[in-house]
Amino acid sequence: MLGNYPLSAVEKAFQKESGIEKISTKIPYLVVDNFPKLGLITACRFLEWVSSNPSGVISLPTGKTPEYFIKWTKYLLEHWDSHKGKEIRKQYGLEKTSKPELKDLTFVQIDEFYPISSKQKNSFFDYVNKFYLEGFGLSKEKAILINSDEIPLAEGKHFKEVFPDLKVDLSLRFREAQTPLEKLQQDSIYLIDKWCGDYEQRIRDKGGIGFFLGGIGPDGHIAFNTRGSHLFSTTRLTETNFETQAVAAGDLGGIEVSANRLVITIGLDTIVYNKDAVGIIIAAGEAKAQIVKDSLEQEMTNIYPATVLQKLKNGRFYLTKGAAVRLSDSVDSYFFNGEWTWEKTERAVIELCKKLKKYGQRLKLEDLKNDRYASKIPDLSEDTVSQVMESMIAKINRGISKEKNEVLLHTGPHHDDISLGILPHITNQLNENSNEAHFSVLTSGFTAVTNTFVIETLLHTKKLLDNGEIQMVHYEDFFRIGYKLKTDKDVYHYLTKVAAEDSLGRARGLSHRVVRALVDIFEVKNKQQLRETINDVISILRNSYDGEKNPAKIQKLKGMIREFEEELVWAHFGVQVKNVHHLRLGFYTGDIFTEQPDKKRDVEPIVNLFRQVNPTKISLTLDPEGSGPDTHYKVLQATAEAVRQWGEEKDLSDLRIIGYRNVWFKFEPHEANVIVPVSLGDMSVMEDSFANCYLSQVNASFPSYSHNGKFSTVAKKVWVNQLSDIQLLLGKNYFYLHETAKVRSSHGLIFFKDMNVEEFLAHARELEKSIEGML
Repeated sequence: MLGNYPLSAVEKAFQKESGIEKISTKIPYLVVDNFPKLGLITACRFLEWVSSNPSGVISLPTGKTPEYFIKWTKYLLEHWDSHKGKEIRKQYGLEKTSKPELKDLTFVQIDEFYPISSKQKNSFFDYVNKFYLEGFGLSKEKAILINSDEIPLAEGKHFKEVFPDLKVDLSLRFREAQTPLEKLQQDSIYLIDKWCGDYEQRIRDKGGIGFFLGGIGPDGHIAFNTRGSHLFSTTRLTETNFETQAVAAGDLGGIEVSANRLVITIGLDTIVYNKDAVGIIIAAGEAKAQIVKDSLEQEMTNIYPATVLQKLKNGRFYLTKGAAVRLSDSVDSYFFNGEWTWEKTERAVIELCKKLKKYGQRLKLEDLKNDRYASKIPDLSEDTVSQVMESMIAKINRGISKEKNEVLLHTGPHHDDISLGILPHITNQLNENSNEAHFSVLTSGFTAVTNTFVIETLLHTKKLLDNGEIQMVHYEDFFRIGYKLKTDKDVYHYLTKVAAEDSLGRARGLSHRVVRALVDIFEVKNKQQLRETINDVISILRNSYDGEKNPAKIQKLKGMIREFEEELVWAHFGVQVKNVHHLRLGFYTGDIFTEQPDKKRDVEPIVNLFRQVNPTKISLTLDPEGSGPDTHYKVLQATAEAVRQWGEEKDLSDLRIIGYRNVWFKFEPHEANVIVPVSLGDMSVMEDSFANCYLSQVNASFPSYSHNGKFSTVAKKVWVNQLSDIQLLLGKNYFYLHETAKVRSSHGLIFFKDMNVEEFLAHARELEKSIEGML
C-alpha cells in the first residue's frame, strides 16, 4: 500500500527500493534515481498490465520523454528468459508474470498536430507507427490513429487545398464565412469536429483506455490538454498556449510554425473514462519540479490538467528524484532525514525570509523556532541569521575578487550557453590582461538554425555575389587556400559594422563567412560552382518541410553559422578566433533520441583540448539530468570523463571547475558558493552582444517556455530574481550603500559553484552512477 492506494507487484518493488513509505499528495507517486530508471519502472508496469490484459486498450506518449520506456520494453521482451532478463524481472516484481503478447492490444494515438502530413518524420502518426506499432509489434488494423491526410474535409478535398497556408481559423465555428474559401474551411472544420466525436466514440466503444502513459508539459498539460482545459473535455481540434508551442517548436522547425498549428487531442475525460484504467504520468528532471508539485498537491482543477488523475484509483505519477524535489514530502525528507548540513541552515533561513516576507535582519529567534524547518537548525540562537548573512557575503566577496594569471577555458553545450550563464563574470576576468581566455562550444548546435534563416542568408549572399560585393572570391587562390584565411578580419569588420549601426554591412559580413563555409563543406572550386551550390542548398531547404532533419552537409553549414556567431561574441573582448574552439561532438545528430557520448569519439577531442590549452580553470554547465535540453547533461558526462582521463596523465590538484547554469535551470542560493554582482551595464553588454551576434536566434524560433522572446531576456530575468532572494536576506541597503562600486551597481546576481576536480567528479558521478549498466 502507498497511502490508501494498493500497489501492483512492480510498484511494490520500486517503492521498496525508493525507501519512501509515506506520501501526502492527492495522487500517489513513485520516485526513481534517474531518467533511464524511469523508463525501466514504466516498462515493467506496462508489461505487467499487458500480461493481465492482452486484449486491452493502450495509449502511449510521443516525444523524447518515453525514450527509455521504449528501449526497456523492447529489451525485456527480447530478453524475457535470458539470465539478465530473469534478474531484472525478479528484482522488479515480474518474476511470476508470464511473457506478455502485445499483438492483440488496441493502440490509441494520444494527439497530433493539425494539419500535418502523416508522411513527415516529425508527425506523431509517423512516431507511433515507427516506435509502437512496428517497434512493439502492435496490430495496425486495431489501432485508432490520427492521420491528417485521411480526415474527411469538404468537397473531398485535401487539407493542402482547404488550408493552403496550413492555418486553421477556429473562429469560423462561430462567425459567418466571408469568402468561398472561408466557407470551404468552415464546412471542413465542422467535418473535423464530427471526426473527433467519432474518434472519441471509437475509444468509448472499446470501454475506454485501459493503460494510459503520458508526459507532462511545463504548463501542466497532458496530451494537448493545456492549462484551462475542461476536466470533462473529449477529443477535439483545439489551439495551444505559448508554453506548449515553445516545447513543440523543436518538432515543427520553430515557434513561427508551432504558434500557427492547431492540434487534435484526446480530452481529459477520455483519459479517465475507464474508471479501472491505469493512468501514469512520467516526469524527469528538476525543471519539471514545480509543475509536478502543483499537479500532485492541488485539488482537482482545470488550472493543472494532470489533477484529473485523482479520478482514477490507479492514477500515478512516476518521477525522478529531480522531478520530485519540490514536493512537500521531499522537502520534509530533505530537512528531517540525514545529517544536518550548513546548506540546510542557509536554505531554511532564506526560505523563511520568503515565507514571512521579512528581511533577514528583522527575523526574530521566535520566527525560527516557530518554523518547522528552521527550528531544526542545531544550536539555534540569536546569531543564526547573521551567520547565514555572513556566509552569503563571503560568497559575494568571492564573486568580486580579482583573478590574475589564470588560463581560462569556458565551455558550453550550445552556442550562447556560456554568454547566458556567466558573461558578466567572464567580463571581469577579461578586464585583467594577465588572464588568457579560451572558449569552446562542444556541439555544432545546428538544430537551433531555421531553414528560413539559411534561405534568406543565402539569397542575400547570392545577390551580393551578383553585384560583385564579395571581392574575396575574385582572388586567384581563394578557392584553394584563401577561404581559410583572414577569419579574424571577418569578425573585426562585422563588429565594425555593428558599431556603425550598418545593418547591410553586417549582413554582408555574415555572407562573407557563409561563402567560406560553403567552399569548405562542399569543396567548391570556382565562382560558378559556388552559385550552383547556393542554389542547390536553397532548393533542398525549400523542398523540406519545417522540422525535417537536414542532410549532413547542411547541418554542418548551420553549425558553422552558429560558430561564427560565437566568435563574434568573444571578439567583443578582443578574443581571437584561434581561441574559440569548435568541437562538434559526434553524439549530436539531430535525431529524436540522441545517443550517449562515446568515450573515444566524444571524449578524446575534449581531452586533446585540455592538453592544448592547459587551463587552470574550466567552466561548464552543471545542469541536472532531465533539466533543459538533454545535450547539456550528455556534454557534462563527456566532459567529466575527459577530466578523469586528463587527470591520469597530469596532476590536477590546482585545477578549478566552475559549474554554472543559465536559462533552463538555476542554482538556489544554498547550492552555490560564488555570487557575482551584475550591473545594468553588464546586462546591456549581454543583451547587445546577443542581439548583434546571435543573428539566427534573435527572432527566438526556439524560445524558452518561460518567455516569448530572446534567451538573453530570460537570462536577465533570472539574474534579477536571484538578486531579489539575496536582497531579502541581506537587505537592499547592503547593496546600495556598499563600499565597492561593483556591488553598489548590482541589479542582478549570478550564482555558480566553484569546485576542485575531486568535488566535480564526485558530483558528476552522483548524477550518472546508476545509469551505468542500464541498456
